[in-house]
Amino acid sequence: MTDYVRIADAIDFIARRVDSQPTLNEIAAHLHLSPFHFQRLFCRWAGVTPKRFLQVLTLERAKQLLSESRPLLEVSDSLGLSSASRLYDHFVHLEAVTPGEFKMRGRGLTIEYAVHDTPFGKAFIAITSKGICNFSFLDGAETDEHLTGLHKKWPNAMVHENRQQTLAVIRAMFCGKMKLDRPIPISLHVSGTNFQISVWKALLQIAPATVASYSQVATAIGHPSSARAVGLAVGANPVAFLIPCHRVIQQSGKLGGYHWGETRKQAIHAWESARYELPEP
Repeated sequence: MTDYVRIADAIDFIARRVDSQPTLNEIAAHLHLSPFHFQRLFCRWAGVTPKRFLQVLTLERAKQLLSESRPLLEVSDSLGLSSASRLYDHFVHLEAVTPGEFKMRGRGLTIEYAVHDTPFGKAFIAITSKGICNFSFLDGAETDEHLTGLHKKWPNAMVHENRQQTLAVIRAMFCGKMKLDRPIPISLHVSGTNFQISVWKALLQIAPATVASYSQVATAIGHPSSARAVGLAVGANPVAFLIPCHRVIQQSGKLGGYHWGETRKQAIHAWESARYELPEP
């Protein structure tokens, strides 16, 4: 059993027992590890202690985050925000594929891809000269499926593996503590309908370690009665993690589903809380 599988098992164990507040010893015993070894392993992979992770998972915590996500509600139809509430948008810049580029179906476009380890398991990443066009977590041997998807979407593009180039992007995404006042810019190069693009841009307004509901996102883009359509657009997101669909939860405060698994969604929430909220040791 790999360390990632162990931690995924631990996260699932904790999530199913939030009401009973399992102790460190109980969780470690479930994994057949010593409490000391488990604590170190969990902190390394989740970026937070098991105790802190348990706190993050509580329903009241989710409801609190939901009520605090005010900047998203202030988004105008044109997504014109103040500099403070646009902070995450400045960190991740989304450039939509133009109609002309779409019509060319990738002619003259070079796409480089690779599979890398991340704090949440292996992930497939594909980039163009303009930014990341695909990022997906893997649960098995789906690399060929993602390659097939790239060739289908961009049949005229040159697609080849480049681990060195993509590794630099992975490191920018996951390595080190994030400085909110000095973010490292990352660009995305994605295609979608006008509605999908507006939803994805709205997701970029949800600050790290906070959440929003589907109806809040719908209100933010000027379609308050389109929460269900927003949910479909969130699910169609081609760039996991950076377009933060994991920050959209149910109105009740429950995390809800996630294309790459609810356990991974829980882990990402805890990891972000550790990076953006906890004080330096």
